[in-house]
Amino acid sequence: MRNTELPTDTPTPSLDAPDETSTNPHKMPIGALLALAIAVFITSLTETLPAGLLPAMSSSLHTSESATGQTVTIYALGTVLTAIPLSAATAGWRRKRLLLTAMAGFAVANTVTAVSADYPLTLVARFVAGVAAGLAWALLAGYARRMVAPHQAGRALAIAMAGIPVALSLGVPAGTFLGQVVSWQAAFLAMTALTVVLLAWIVVTVPDHPGQATGGKIPMRRTLRVPGVAAVLFVTLVFVLAHTILYAYIATFLQHIGLGGRTDAALLVFGIASLAGIWIVGTFIHGHLRTLTLASTVLVGIAAAALGAFSSSHALVYVAVALWGLGWGGVPTLLQTAAGQAGGEAADAAQAMLVTLWNVAMAAGGIIGGLLLQAVGAGAFPWTVLVLLVPVLAVVLTARSHGFPTRGATGSGRGRGADTGTGTGTGTGTGN
Repeated sequence: MRNTELPTDTPTPSLDAPDETSTNPHKMPIGALLALAIAVFITSLTETLPAGLLPAMSSSLHTSESATGQTVTIYALGTVLTAIPLSAATAGWRRKRLLLTAMAGFAVANTVTAVSADYPLTLVARFVAGVAAGLAWALLAGYARRMVAPHQAGRALAIAMAGIPVALSLGVPAGTFLGQVVSWQAAFLAMTALTVVLLAWIVVTVPDHPGQATGGKIPMRRTLRVPGVAAVLFVTLVFVLAHTILYAYIATFLQHIGLGGRTDAALLVFGIASLAGIWIVGTFIHGHLRTLTLASTVLVGIAAAALGAFSSSHALVYVAVALWGLGWGGVPTLLQTAAGQAGGEAADAAQAMLVTLWNVAMAAGGIIGGLLLQAVGAGAFPWTVLVLLVPVLAVVLTARSHGFPTRGATGSGRGRGADTGTGTGTGTGTGN
């Protein structure tokens, strides 16, 4: 990214403010937002789908299940390595063109994955899918918020982010079932077919918006110095790490406590509760970002403590899983809103950094969870989550002026209304 200073006399257009192509600010563009939700669904499911298809994939690719499992790792690596530079390189692209390019990348990558019988080629395809994910994730949050009026931004983002729990609770089991009944290749080809339909849907229903004006790009190092951005990124890294350590090994943990055959039921409870969490966040996020983030952290912490202390009671385990899903469901919406709000003029850069750290945390969660399993056992997972959430709660509590501001706290809009898109600079708006 170029180290170009923002001009002081001619500010760049706010990426938060609706432009001439915006939809009616008083009407939620449900069709367009559902298109983004499906894009989120595809990105999330493409990443995790191999987890349910490992035996069949490893047999076809003539590799061990451990080696085939690296198809998930290489996806995350593609996102981590390319999200920030690609976000910078495409900052000037119109948003609809960029979204179509990213989703076309998924169609190509999933098709190659389905037809490939060569392990190295499969890894290349998965890396390309990760690159497309980094491009899409740095774009989707801001895109959803720009389709609506500022007071509707939280709800719009919640609709778009609903694709995550749906992918994890319903998409992965459905893909696994299709892989068992037909073939693992059919599961990936189904993803391609869905992506092709989505491309047409985007063309028809999703409004276009301009990218960032030339000369308005902000370097990543400057973005980190924007008040509140570092706090949001720290919370993202540690919160996602804590969640992933338990989620990635949930089947192992459930087996450890005698519920090994009920992983599907637990994931369904988690997914339904996550959807409820998304609805709550979408309804109340405008003006209540800080309260909701604190509540989410506390809920996940209570769930972790309950899983650790009451694992002998299967009924309480399901209650704990429900609390976990309720707390976690709105977290992607909360953190992406916080990043865009804190970033102000640097919102795109902040979102790209958030996407990168999110995937770093996911990869690290798998590694740390594996080390814990070998060294201590599955019983350590909930307590590790609880310990990691302590600094998360501390940072959210202390970031009162920037990052997770109290209502009415001054944001980082720099006199341009970047926090709200309306010029008020109250710190309660939407950011990107």
